[in-house]
Amino acid sequence: MTRRFAAIGEGPLVLVLHGPNLGALGRRDPGLYGALDLDQIMERLAKLAGELGLRVEGLQSDREGELVEALLAAGGRGVAAAVLNPGALAHTSYAVRDAVEAAGIPVVEVHLSNVHARERWRHHLAIAPAAAGVVAGFGPASYDLGLRAAADLLARRT
Repeated sequence: MTRRFAAIGEGPLVLVLHGPNLGALGRRDPGLYGALDLDQIMERLAKLAGELGLRVEGLQSDREGELVEALLAAGGRGVAAAVLNPGALAHTSYAVRDAVEAAGIPVVEVHLSNVHARERWRHHLAIAPAAAGVVAGFGPASYDLGLRAAADLLARRT
């Protein structure tokens, strides 16, 4: 399943990408991932984007290739930065990692849970070396911190 969230706000565009299973937020293990669903997270980000002078648009996909395509097309369509929660793809997807590297824009990787406090196989982050930085373990606030980091990265470019 794929969900798109229309661009909201004024200013440089930040693409917020949500990977597999993140469409189930709010009902999938709320003790670990939080009680907010994806709509609520995007509403929070839209409000924060307004405060930061940014515009946000979102995409949630359970398909790895769709995330790769979105990253590779981002710069060419005017996206200034991205916030990426790759979900479990963080640990296995070299295709997403390569797309982050090739995107030509800063990408901040975010995780709701502290992946380093979880199962051992989650400790390896395949995408992280290509990202501008990683935020993990703060629940839905990880997205907020990721957007703030993207804003800071963009401010340093000008």
